[in-house]
Amino acid sequence: MKWSWKIGTFAGIAVYAHATFVLLLGWIALTHWMQYQSFLATLQGVGFILALFGCVVLHEYGHALAARKFGIATKDITLLPIGGLARLERIPDKPDQELWVALAGPAVNVVIAALLAAYLSLTGHFQPVQQIGLTHGVFLERVMFANLFLVGFNMIPAFPMDGGRVLRALLAKRMEYARATQIAASVGQGLAFVFGFLGLFTNPFLVFIAFFVWIGAAQEAAIAETKSVLGSVSAKDAMIPEFRTLSPRDELSQAVKLVLNGWQQDFPVVDQGRVVGMLLRSDMIATLATGGVHSTVERTMRRDFPVASPSEPVPSVFARLHEAEVATVPIVEEGRLVGVITLENMTEYMMIHAALDNAKKKSNGRAEMESFNLGAQRF
Repeated sequence: MKWSWKIGTFAGIAVYAHATFVLLLGWIALTHWMQYQSFLATLQGVGFILALFGCVVLHEYGHALAARKFGIATKDITLLPIGGLARLERIPDKPDQELWVALAGPAVNVVIAALLAAYLSLTGHFQPVQQIGLTHGVFLERVMFANLFLVGFNMIPAFPMDGGRVLRALLAKRMEYARATQIAASVGQGLAFVFGFLGLFTNPFLVFIAFFVWIGAAQEAAIAETKSVLGSVSAKDAMIPEFRTLSPRDELSQAVKLVLNGWQQDFPVVDQGRVVGMLLRSDMIATLATGGVHSTVERTMRRDFPVASPSEPVPSVFARLHEAEVATVPIVEEGRLVGVITLENMTEYMMIHAALDNAKKKSNGRAEMESFNLGAQRF
């Protein structure tokens, strides 16, 4: 994820902190200083947030290690102001697997809260709940209650929270995956509307959560629809076989001409029949803005780029486009470039495919109705 800094690698998984998380720490420090005018109080406030997000990291490792048991790797974990994000290579295919992976995160927080409760009970440091708040009370007891809050918040049945994935996994045991996702997404968006409405009159932060949940639910529904519509379609069926390429030695001015005179935004860079890079429109514009119109393609192209084979399922290519944050994937067969797939043409293919399916269903429905009418007439 852009604007993220690596904290370290643990259990083979890299952990990053997003720039907005650093801003959160700065805001916490500023608010504590303005309220208490004390360096110690400010340090305690920042320390509590760091302890809380340490629990969030462990929560995400619960997801990651559970996914690992099912053969699913985790690319990285990123800390955001709203929590953590573990990027799995793929969503578990089986409902039972998704259920266990979704529950593993909150289970970690339950264990942390239980251990802290046991320690506070044994040492006699428990304070009445009325004396505990966000900025005051026994430090470990505050962390314990924060973990219980994380469990409750994450189990809300709304994407992209764990509760939304639990709901989908339970529904997917009884119906098609796409239908289960649609229902879970609708429930999530309904809750987002409630959060947003309440936030207008209570806490503005609820409006932010509502927006986050609404977008997350919509994205999950879109991905599920793509898998449903294009699940049996291969890259060869959806690729564009007619395209333009560039040589590493071409000037960017040549790429500009191709962009202005055609449909392509990104270009495979081919040298001696082999794809050696991808020239992305965004990178080209960035170089042009610095006056590099006569710069060679080789200096601007990306050497690290996703590639797909003609037999690969389209949903897999679609996921790779999003993961790599690019809009074009070259299709390579036995080292030879045979086509490209773009987000735009994939979306159009999906729309046409869905329209044809709907027409087929309507045609079948009319045929059944006509058969019923004929039978009624004979009766």
